Amino acid sequence: MSHLTNPLATPAQLYALNTLNSPLPPDLQNSIRFYTARLTQAAGLLLRLSQDITAQANILLYRYWLVDPLLAWEFSDVSASVLYLAAKISASPRSLRSITNVYAYLLSPSSRLLPQPQTNPFATPPDPESYYLSETSYISFRNRLLNIEGQILNALGFNTHVALPHPLAITYLQTLDVFSSSAGKIVAKRTVEYLNTALLSPQMLYLTHQPNALATAAIYLSAREEGVKLPETEWWEVFDVEREELGFLVVGGKAVGMINREMVRDEMGRLGLNEGGGVRNGVVEEDEEAQMARLLDEKVAAVSA
Repeated sequence: MSHLTNPLATPAQLYALNTLNSPLPPDLQNSIRFYTARLTQAAGLLLRLSQDITAQANILLYRYWLVDPLLAWEFSDVSASVLYLAAKISASPRSLRSITNVYAYLLSPSSRLLPQPQTNPFATPPDPESYYLSETSYISFRNRLLNIEGQILNALGFNTHVALPHPLAITYLQTLDVFSSSAGKIVAKRTVEYLNTALLSPQMLYLTHQPNALATAAIYLSAREEGVKLPETEWWEVFDVEREELGFLVVGGKAVGMINREMVRDEMGRLGLNEGGGVRNGVVEEDEEAQMARLLDEKVAAVSA
């Protein structure tokens, strides 16, 4: 059954993240991970890679950043390296030239991924000169990419196995007979969307929970949203998921909206003005850990009621 499980982050690794990435505050670390994962996702789309390859790349990215600090390499270079690595070990490898060309575009002023100053970002066609990659630039980018790929493999102990929860989720939905209802396909679609969104979660859910738990939580959220009735018994225990773990993942599945989506430079400048504490505009802010604990307690209480 090892092919259905993932190596998870240890408590010591999670606890050491703030020290590893000092002096970056936790919310800025979350922003860096979010934007780099989003960049990887966009590159996967432009390279016409399947979602499972892109998801594996993002999981490898998060695993790597458990070992090496965020500032060890340029974020976009790490993103390109993990995507190249994930594609290379799959059935759909991509050439270094294709990888570098896509990232040259995504990092250029013409990229639709970057914030656009104008109201309609499609009013002006992209300028090819802004993302043209000369031979010298290509060789430099390629060498950086290959170097970082080696660093990633070394940090991961050459363990690139990633088990995704998506196939399990479909199997679980069939077991629960969800497809017999008219909303079955909608629930399945929402389940996959939740699993893809969890890749960007600040709680790094793919590093702390096994695929069976992630799939179960996504089904729970999707069925509740679509009003599809699931068995009244504790059906999640059939899939080896405890009530407490399900409650945490249900809350964590909604947590992506809490990420501050400002650019990292602007975020660093703002946080530099408020580096010493959790008070802003005279209001004491609830930190993320306390907020998650409160939401988890509320969810467990609601499930128990």
